[in-house]
Amino acid sequence: MFASISAPTAWALLVIAGLLEIVWVISMKASEGFTRHLYTAITFGAAWASFSLLGLALKALPVGTAYAVWTGIGAVGAAALGMLLFKEPVTLARIGCISLIVVGILGLKLLSAE
Repeated sequence: MFASISAPTAWALLVIAGLLEIVWVISMKASEGFTRHLYTAITFGAAWASFSLLGLALKALPVGTAYAVWTGIGAVGAAALGMLLFKEPVTLARIGCISLIVVGILGLKLLSAE
């Protein structure tokens, strides 16, 4: 489908893959140990799509950068939604650490040389 892929396209696919990572991890939590079938289906569908898009992005991006950005997007999104949806603690320390992850993601994007 994507014989060759441009760096901007790869970055777009990577961001979408990261957003889908947030979807699958939040739906996994909502599935209550895979006992709620709709959330279980969302988990597996979003995980498959996320991994697939990551794989496509890796055609044009360095593996270390792409993987760090992908997991960073997922970590930031999961932490933020965990605080919003699941009443996880909201502390200055947590916000600070999440901010450092965001800085790292932006740094990897801005300093990458495709």
